[in-house]
Amino acid sequence: MTTVNEHRAPAVARIDQVGGLLARYGLVVVIGWIGLMKFTTYEAKGIEPLVATSPLMSWVYDVFSVTAFSALLGVVEVAAAVLLALGPWWPRISAVGSVIAVGLFVATLSFLFTAPGVFEATEGGFPMLGSTGQFLIKDAALLGISVWTLSDALRRR
Repeated sequence: MTTVNEHRAPAVARIDQVGGLLARYGLVVVIGWIGLMKFTTYEAKGIEPLVATSPLMSWVYDVFSVTAFSALLGVVEVAAAVLLALGPWWPRISAVGSVIAVGLFVATLSFLFTAPGVFEATEGGFPMLGSTGQFLIKDAALLGISVWTLSDALRRR
């Protein structure tokens, strides 16, 4: 005699598999697309105020121009996306992409504490997010997905 849970197990396993693929390749698309944009002046200028006001990262503009740093960051992001995409075939390589992604999102989330315009002053500030805060907060979910892809890669090793 089979139980209800035994009948549900294949469906749950399939949902888990589809969810994992959507999480992994959604992350690949987001990191890759944004990484490719880093090669444009538009994106380089877009991240400039975030980097320039960061106590952890502002020094990079003493070493690189705004566009050179953006392009370097783009190389890192595109590389992370490619490595993440290889997860089902080469989990060890994908784990490296996951670690890079975790680092990227931790760095980006640090801007929540340093960038101007994170909280909307006209609405009383915290917890009301301004446009910068809305742009940054999504990285909390992307960080979680990056940690999951790392776990998935380590499990597959």
